[in-house]
Amino acid sequence: MADPIVAAVAFDGISPFHLSVPCLVFAEDRTTLGLPRFEFRVCAIEDGPIRTDAGLTIGVPHGLSALDDADIVIVPSWKNLEVPPPAALIEALRRAHRRGALIVGLCLGTFAVAATGLLSGRRAATHWAFSDQLQALYPDILVEPEVLYIDNGDVVTSAGVAAGLDCCLHIVRARYGAEAALRLARQIVLSPHRQGGQAQFIERPIARTGNADRFTQALDTVLKTLHGTHSLDSVAAAAGLTRRTFTRRFQKTIGTSFGDWLTDQ
Repeated sequence: MADPIVAAVAFDGISPFHLSVPCLVFAEDRTTLGLPRFEFRVCAIEDGPIRTDAGLTIGVPHGLSALDDADIVIVPSWKNLEVPPPAALIEALRRAHRRGALIVGLCLGTFAVAATGLLSGRRAATHWAFSDQLQALYPDILVEPEVLYIDNGDVVTSAGVAAGLDCCLHIVRARYGAEAALRLARQIVLSPHRQGGQAQFIERPIARTGNADRFTQALDTVLKTLHGTHSLDSVAAAAGLTRRTFTRRFQKTIGTSFGDWLTDQ
């Protein structure tokens, strides 16, 4: 069986940090972790070397034609959000999708994917600070500003750079298994699984007063005694809250369920 081909789209003015996200997950040989040997390609929209926003110049060996046989196509970011992407990129993404390739928009890369129409009538994620702009430009998309990433099966979108890593790890998990994803996460020192529905940020930090202080102390105790057994009821009792109130407050402040948070810890 041929090695899976992963293509990342680069462009003049791209952030090298954004470009490094898919590179970290797919460009290195991970066969010892139980993953296939990916053929990783960086594909430039423009001819010749591209300049990054950090002042670096990168020689990119492939053009958009290299997307034509890719299994996974990733747009790691985007620029000029109010200006439609070049027609050549839009058509290349549509062709790849028609062939059955997985299309991935990381962070502002969701804007480029949205321009293809592949997200019409579907859910999408992007960096929370630009979610209103994405919604205004593409009102037929259901933009969810709170979540880390959204998997529609054939199109995946994510929030900012850290969530982009979570998203790529999710793709590995979905396609190649939880064990391989766990080994990869351990090697690159990344949380093994942050669910896509987890909040991008905590909107209200926990105040250390009254019941909220007991809530914080209860979680601190859990973190200090992870070797022990911690049930939802016992931690809620330690926080001085009912199970229902604790669950609601935990979801609102941490952005995930107590069970998922405990598993991650």
